[in-house]
Amino acid sequence: MSIAYQGIAGAWSHLACRAVHPQREAMPCPSFEDVFETVESGGADLAMIPIENNLGGRVADIHQLLPHQSLHIVAEHFQPVRHELLAVRGASEEQLRAVYSHPQALAQCRRFLRERGLEPRAASDTAAAAERVAQRGDPTVGAIASRLAGELYQLASLRSDIQDEYRNTTRFIVLARERNEAPPDAAARYISALWFQLRSVPAALYKALGAFATNNVNLTKLESYIGTQRFDRARFYVEIEGHETDEPVRSALEELEYFTELARLLGSFPQHQFRRQTNTP
Repeated sequence: MSIAYQGIAGAWSHLACRAVHPQREAMPCPSFEDVFETVESGGADLAMIPIENNLGGRVADIHQLLPHQSLHIVAEHFQPVRHELLAVRGASEEQLRAVYSHPQALAQCRRFLRERGLEPRAASDTAAAAERVAQRGDPTVGAIASRLAGELYQLASLRSDIQDEYRNTTRFIVLARERNEAPPDAAARYISALWFQLRSVPAALYKALGAFATNNVNLTKLESYIGTQRFDRARFYVEIEGHETDEPVRSALEELEYFTELARLLGSFPQHQFRRQTNTP
């Protein structure tokens, strides 16, 4: 009963594992590739993968990795992210000259860093940044990480909630070796995720998206990236409303095959309650 994540103890992926599956052992992995391989080989049951943040955008590498692994998306999780400015005990905010963190966290605190003239420095994850600062013992270098990371690596919190927007949220997906086989709950709403590579013909994207339009299937996400070494094919990561067994979704996926060279359904999973929350101030 374990769930793998990228990073070390105290990383936001670690906190997401604890929030979604507190009863499972959280297994740290050095890279996203290692997370996928750990679950595919049976070393862990589930994977917790961040894919996007409402401030920092999509997480680099994930959409390039998803087509090349065999796991299935079985759930999603929206994790509130409240960053702490951490430093060695006895240091002050005025002493800081540089701050380590994951590039996503640095992007989420861009305005905060710029206004204070702090040099952003990239680390493999937020908790690793905190560990590095603790090991160096330099009062001029800080880290952006979670409160848990500060506690684990015995750092002082110089300031809380330093993200540029209070409603800072990272979306995670949970992956497993087996797909969701249980019949869909009639009372639940679902998201289905897939990726495809278009045929190199005129209006291929227009016709491919028409498969969803003609079947009244709503797209909630469409992201493109180059899928070949010659830059002559585009791949798309798509999320749609509905379960893969819904007749409109099935019809749309069948029609999509006429305009794609490669395609794979990554999974159907219940919509997280975050999607149903109103955006009140």
